[in-house]
Amino acid sequence: MQKYTISDIEKQYDLELNKIIEQIKKSNAKLILLQFPDGLKQYATAIVDYLEEKTDAEFLIWIESCFGACDTPILPGKIQKQIDLTIQFGHSEMMPSF
Repeated sequence: MQKYTISDIEKQYDLELNKIIEQIKKSNAKLILLQFPDGLKQYATAIVDYLEEKTDAEFLIWIESCFGACDTPILPGKIQKQIDLTIQFGHSEMMPSF
């Protein structure tokens, strides 16, 4: 299993991690659910490691299907009530700059 770094990932994708960090801090979120499409799931743990370094939050990774923004996770009520923020990632590659 290949270990990815944020630098590796950001060469291909603009995940706007700084915006995510700002939102986590602004909302004082402590438990965050991250939802990735299949194309980004291989990077999930590297993204969580990075976000944990930059915030005081804990993260859950949704590993089930994700077919777009309307495909939100349905969790057991007790867990759902504990989640402060849900973040969905897309997987469109960045356009090259000219």
